[in-house]
Amino acid sequence: MPLRTHALVTAGAALAAAAALTLAGSGPAGATAADEAGPTTVLPAGHAFAATLNGEVTLRAGSLTVTCTTSASTPTAGNDNNHVPAAPANTNAAGPVVSKANAPAFSDCSSSLPGVDITITTTGTWDIAMQHGSPDTASLTAPAGGMVLKSSGLANCTVTASPDAPALIPATYTNGAPSQITVTDAAVPVKIEGGFGCPTTATSAVFNAKYDVTDVTDPSSQITVG
Repeated sequence: MPLRTHALVTAGAALAAAAALTLAGSGPAGATAADEAGPTTVLPAGHAFAATLNGEVTLRAGSLTVTCTTSASTPTAGNDNNHVPAAPANTNAAGPVVSKANAPAFSDCSSSLPGVDITITTTGTWDIAMQHGSPDTASLTAPAGGMVLKSSGLANCTVTASPDAPALIPATYTNGAPSQITVTDAAVPVKIEGGFGCPTTATSAVFNAKYDVTDVTDPSSQITVG
């Protein structure tokens, strides 16, 4: 289900969020070395979860930096996204447990280049592959073209995240109250088109963020990886 937000941000940097989720490289969900780390169980089985930004998202493309203070992926009626798989699919004896997720929304953004109005559209189903290990991980996968940014004002640009293939974003997962997904300096492929002011030579953007993962089915419970 498309999500649209408006913010004063730079075209090049803002699109890094598409890896959202925005995660380095490209490929299918869970296609990382973590696949070989052994068995994984995510609990509670079948519970709905939300991922809500804790602090700020920072996005950098070249000399441009954008900061967003609101971002979330939440469950919606009509699909099974943002749910831990029901048992026994919440356990994988040989790799990660993969959950589908709704595309994240981003808003309340500011940029090193003021005076630019942005429309961001995120689409498709995103993946979260949770893997037990040292540390636990939660790789995120954005679908090809799953986020498109259009800017107007000082620069008229179109920025497409993961333009040619799904983008895999490595992150760590920390069990707690709440549990957290942390993305650190993840490189996200981007394609930037437009005229003056558009950083068209940039082919990637750097994404940093921390998300609280909360149990929507039972708020007194925690989503854990073990």
